[in-house]
Amino acid sequence: MRRTILAAFAALAIWMPGAAFAQGSGTIKIGILVALEGAFAAGGADGVRNVELALRQINSTIGGRRIETVVAPTDTRPDTTVRMARKLIEQDKVDIIIGPLSGSEGIAMRDFAKTIPGNVVINGISGALETTWVDPAPNFYRFNLDGAQWGFGLGSYVVKQKNWRRVVSIAGDYSFGYTNFMGFAIDFCRAGGDIVQRFWHPLGQADFGAIIAQLPDNVDAIYLGLGGTDAINFLNQYQQAGERTRLIGGTIMADQTVLTARGRAKDVLRGTPTSGPFAVDNPDAAWQAYVKLYQDSFPANQRFPTPSLFGLGYYIATLAAIRGLEAVGGDLSNGQARFKEALNKIQLDSPIGRITLNENRQATGTVFINEVVEGTDGNLTNKMVGRTENVTQTLGMTAEQYRAIGLPSRNVVDCARLRAGG
Repeated sequence: MRRTILAAFAALAIWMPGAAFAQGSGTIKIGILVALEGAFAAGGADGVRNVELALRQINSTIGGRRIETVVAPTDTRPDTTVRMARKLIEQDKVDIIIGPLSGSEGIAMRDFAKTIPGNVVINGISGALETTWVDPAPNFYRFNLDGAQWGFGLGSYVVKQKNWRRVVSIAGDYSFGYTNFMGFAIDFCRAGGDIVQRFWHPLGQADFGAIIAQLPDNVDAIYLGLGGTDAINFLNQYQQAGERTRLIGGTIMADQTVLTARGRAKDVLRGTPTSGPFAVDNPDAAWQAYVKLYQDSFPANQRFPTPSLFGLGYYIATLAAIRGLEAVGGDLSNGQARFKEALNKIQLDSPIGRITLNENRQATGTVFINEVVEGTDGNLTNKMVGRTENVTQTLGMTAEQYRAIGLPSRNVVDCARLRAGG
């Protein structure tokens, strides 16, 4: 595994501008902590592409200081992530870390960030709620919504627009899987839905046969909180088993990393509603300009047709770092105090709209509702069918109400209790 990770790092470093050690005190060094091994490796590679894309726009220079980058590959395991983050700080001497990618990595980096108070960590795209909700680190910033926010709006959509009121769920048995499902479940249960049965699948385990064999017949749809190769493996086995139940996709289920995978098993996703941070056909000028920039910047065989969720997250994180650094002229003195203050105050105009941070340095922003359709080129894509603006970390509830639901876990949410107001 280590050899594979290092090979991926070497391949990316060849074309990543400045992906080397700093050569002078006038540089700003950014460490890119990103999963390049495991279920989300393809998404991680798109994350690195998007860091490059953001830096190209400023010629990798701020306040007369050159920006250099070091790519630190992970495999989504928290221990690997912390080890690579420590290497970035202690050996590579980076000033700022952008990352990580996956949910449990984010929680680990929250805790690691507390050991390096003089360095800013800007989340890549990890979405576990606890990262910024439970004892957050004062130097950890997340400019993407968390998984629960991304799931919000989808539940009421399937109840009100599809009349799907009984679902079974299959989701990743880790922090993001719990968090993303929690946001969907809160919205779904409040709208009158019922979760009949829940299955949790270990991240990276390929065999879904036992779960598929247990799926009940008397449901309206299956909620799938899977992504990357896990999603592809499930779809292959689901189709081979001859299953035909309608699907509801978690945020990472119908991303470009899945829709562009080889084979026809993904075709069962047609008509699947999903929710998340963007819509491919969003008509907003800022989104359209970003997509065109992405497409024009990389050969078609070295990118996705449009940016992935993972790529978008790393792009926005890098954009936030750039705006913060520009605001202080690249000044990272005094434990990066001015830089932190600038990040705290940013109202970031991004390809998906304006992003603001709350007191936990957690983003508030827009959630898009999409459905998987066949595009004009015959390939699968997503069509926007709705959007919810200004989704807060507490999903419109008070902090006390939100805490009463409990932290994301296998058993949260209890539909009957939620509907009763408990």
